[in-house]
Amino acid sequence: MSQRILIYQMLPRLFGNNTENCIEGGTIAQNGCGKFNDISTEALRAIRSLGMTHVWYTGILEHTTRTDYTQYGIENTHPATVKGEAGSPYAIKDYYDVDPDLATDVLKRRDEFRALVKRTHEENMKVIIDFIPNHVARHYKSDNRPQGTYDFGCNDDKNTFYAGHNNFYYLGEQPYGCNIDAKDSTDSPYEEHPLRATGNDCFGSPSRNDWYDTVKLNYGIDYRSGNRNFVPVPDTWVKMLKILKYWASQGIDGFRCDMVEMTPVEFWQWALPKVKEEYPHLIFIGEIYQPHIYRSFINNGHFDYLYDKVGLYDTLRAVMNGCASANDITNTLRETADIRRHMLTFLENHDEQRIASDYFAADARRALAALIVSATIDTQPFMLYAGEELGERGMDKEGYSGRDGRTTIFDYWSVDTLRRRNNNGKYNDALLTDEEKFLLQYHRHLLTLCNSEESLREGRFYDLQYANQQSDTYDSHRIYSYLRGTDEELLLIATNFADNSRLCSINIPCEALAYFGIPDNSNPITAKELLTGEEMTLTMNNNELSVTVNIPACNGVILKIRNKNK
Repeated sequence: MSQRILIYQMLPRLFGNNTENCIEGGTIAQNGCGKFNDISTEALRAIRSLGMTHVWYTGILEHTTRTDYTQYGIENTHPATVKGEAGSPYAIKDYYDVDPDLATDVLKRRDEFRALVKRTHEENMKVIIDFIPNHVARHYKSDNRPQGTYDFGCNDDKNTFYAGHNNFYYLGEQPYGCNIDAKDSTDSPYEEHPLRATGNDCFGSPSRNDWYDTVKLNYGIDYRSGNRNFVPVPDTWVKMLKILKYWASQGIDGFRCDMVEMTPVEFWQWALPKVKEEYPHLIFIGEIYQPHIYRSFINNGHFDYLYDKVGLYDTLRAVMNGCASANDITNTLRETADIRRHMLTFLENHDEQRIASDYFAADARRALAALIVSATIDTQPFMLYAGEELGERGMDKEGYSGRDGRTTIFDYWSVDTLRRRNNNGKYNDALLTDEEKFLLQYHRHLLTLCNSEESLREGRFYDLQYANQQSDTYDSHRIYSYLRGTDEELLLIATNFADNSRLCSINIPCEALAYFGIPDNSNPITAKELLTGEEMTLTMNNNELSVTVNIPACNGVILKIRNKNK
């Protein structure tokens, strides 16, 4: 039986850290750090109980940090090229190694990661890690690269902006300009000769608002002339293919690929089939924000799934906050109707503000209607961010980012909700508030349905907005409803984005019933509300079905309908 992909995203650095009373901008000695070994069998079982099928371990690869690991043969990074104390997980320092912060025994860090992969598999979940193709850390040096591989830039011609065999873009003698982030004023200024282009396509001296801790990789595009040179195959392509195959050989099951739109689709078209030929089980998820190139990255680039951020996420957030109509959900879904099952949905991740933060909805319950839609709209993957299931607010002032409604990826920190859920390795709800217990159980129940219910796991989709816009009791600006089903059963899903409960009649037209194979008769139809377990009987009139339901505020109902003759 096929499964819906349900992904739990976590930063191991944060997930297992039980330090209380962290210090803003504190060091690893002051604030502690979660380890691979903290992600125990008990922790994985707690994640699996949420219905999760995959875990995305964010920040696994060795990246820049201000922590000193020179005793282990790892060179220090100049503090002016590190964001925060812990550093960005997206400024990769060694593509063939794992973050020493995450190891109990630094010398055995790769073994500890392999053990985590093994534990995850033993709990019937698969492993996803990051692949960051567009850029590397300014201080990139691989201490673990396999024999026959070479570091980025080692054979570059540094006297030219662009050359086909170069890995970087060289800007000549320009100042770096970012010493504001050196932790100690006595640190000598960081210098780079020649200066290289910054990861966010900054072809000059970077500012604090740029990705100044990274350098952009050359995939065969001369950004000054606009020429695209992919023959012969660029050296960066060859290096990246070797990296993908290396990690595939370590037993992982997929890659979340960072900012794929900043690399040419021709690279993915060349590389992914080569990886999948050897590792056909791997999935590739692309972070992407330009809808007009979605189909190119799916059809030509061979991506399995793409972020549905500029689309369903943005629409649901706007509807939740009263800035858009629920009818806009219909319009948004139409734009990706042909690729809907390739779109990864989510309400939170490390880049977005927490739902319960003061900058978003200020209350996790306000997202339950959106959660239902995001998780049950089709058979596409759904992603949950660690702490989302507990209503984590993300309102800490951790260090580099400040208090911004996000959970830091740059600092050593401990997340209060996750720490109390951990409860010294017990992973029970003894230390949770009543509200957190409710949210945890709600997420567990809903997300488990995504695979236990055939209609959610593999059923078809039918939008009901158009059929109900003329109803006096159906406010299509705050209510959104749809069907999911097979030839054997039907689910009516109705969500309410309003702050008060709504009693409304939902019309299911005969065309929809025929689409799902419901016979034209007036026999009683039984229904069960899957979120509460309530049983009810429905009657069909004039080959149409009208269902009167009371939809709780900022929530929804899922009615499982089965004709008694079937």
